[in-house]
Amino acid sequence: MRRLLIRPGAIGDCILALPELESARAEYTEVWAPRPVLPLIQFADRVRAIPDTGLDLLGVVDGARVPELESFHSIYSWYGANRPEFRDAVRSLPFSFFPALPIKVTTSPRIRVPAVTMGDFAVLHPFSSSAKKNWPLDLYRELAARLNTHDNMPVKWCAGPDDSLDGAVRIADLYDLSCWLASARVYVGNDSGITHLAAAVGVPVVAIFLVPGALLWRPRGDRVVVLENPTVTQVIDSVRANRR
Repeated sequence: MRRLLIRPGAIGDCILALPELESARAEYTEVWAPRPVLPLIQFADRVRAIPDTGLDLLGVVDGARVPELESFHSIYSWYGANRPEFRDAVRSLPFSFFPALPIKVTTSPRIRVPAVTMGDFAVLHPFSSSAKKNWPLDLYRELAARLNTHDNMPVKWCAGPDDSLDGAVRIADLYDLSCWLASARVYVGNDSGITHLAAAVGVPVVAIFLVPGALLWRPRGDRVVVLENPTVTQVIDSVRANRR
């Protein structure tokens, strides 16, 4: 049985979907997903970036085909589920479509990394895909100062390639980033893909959510605390209770 799993979405969405994807493994399993998350998909026989497959042409360009699709016995797709033109273009193929919303999680996502020596530091990641989801940077700076002064815990800042923050750690490859995060005592961040990544490698996480209704997409894990619109003191208390 050759099975193809097609999973688009942001980093956090794809990480949340990892248990569901892995449970759908067949004798041969291929996964097509966004390029950044490919290093995190550890169970598949092959992974490909969706933009490299030609899927975006199906139902858009007359006569477009993706011959590789015909080699699979079953195709589970979260891609194109709400696009009638795409579904019509693949109607002769063994597609099963699924909604993008996260399923009821019974197993938390887990990304396996090599054993690391735990460092004596906290990671703060004050960014996300949207400014409206970001706890104010001034509050992060106050949090960092209090961790340094009162808890004797150094802080390492984490940022993406386009985020403006002097001195921050920037690791483009998500698997390499997950290996570094795994060495932290605790992680604090917004509703972001990197927060999901930290939770999936088993770091104690304090996740800060500001947008109503966003908790459906919260990170999962035994050591994850989610706070809504917290004060600095509430975050400090959660860090102290949750750190290792």
